[in-house]
Amino acid sequence: MNFTNKVIWITGASSGIGKALAIELSKLNTKLILSSRNETELEKVKNECHSSSEVKIIPLDLEAYQSLPLKVAAAISLFGKIDILFNNGGISQRSKAIDTAIEVDKRIMDVNYFGTIALSKALLPHFINQNSGQFVVITSVVGKVATPVRSSYSASKHALHGFFDSLRAETHQHNIKVTLACPGYVRTNISINALTGSGAAQNKMDIATNNGLSPEYFSKKLLIAVSKEKNEVYIAGFREKSAIYLKRFFPKILAKMIRKMAVT
Repeated sequence: MNFTNKVIWITGASSGIGKALAIELSKLNTKLILSSRNETELEKVKNECHSSSEVKIIPLDLEAYQSLPLKVAAAISLFGKIDILFNNGGISQRSKAIDTAIEVDKRIMDVNYFGTIALSKALLPHFINQNSGQFVVITSVVGKVATPVRSSYSASKHALHGFFDSLRAETHQHNIKVTLACPGYVRTNISINALTGSGAAQNKMDIATNNGLSPEYFSKKLLIAVSKEKNEVYIAGFREKSAIYLKRFFPKILAKMIRKMAVT
């Protein structure tokens, strides 16, 4: 895929992977729509993009998913169409299941799953009408391999795989593509903002996250996969990738390894 003149919408664009995607895509003669809850940070990202006049902002909250059809209509009106939606917005978790309030479980599902599918379903008729479009969904390696203190986060990412694998099959005849991207550890604020059992932010950086891939490296690798219209791609370190294949071929070995992981 040549990204030139493509209209691309990115959620979670105020920092981390979303910000890196926006800056990288802005170098490729695209038209961008950036979304997150933080309009101030979105403006900063816009100013870092090449050709900022081709970058528009639509603040949105994925948790308020009933409002998302109106956001879709507003996004389409900006450039007259949308070619690719990067579903990147979301929140993580750092708490044992037994210590996590059900309200926190629900919030994680509302943002990561219901918000993402509500936005995608609202955009789907537009993709069908133009007989083209691509959903890029940033899930996680834990969407394939669940690990401790991420029970609801992992569940939300597993759910995205189920939904979008089904959607890919349903919309094939309309030339709609779905790319599921599974990051391993990427050096973003995801662990700082992760919810604890009470719903408060963890407010600290995990060591593994701090040692992860740079968002810029991840974004460049992801755009290659998107351009090739891959169904699924794993962009991660050796250990995270290995876990996916161990789960497939040697699940008992992986289960023993995961039990030994730190749970705090």
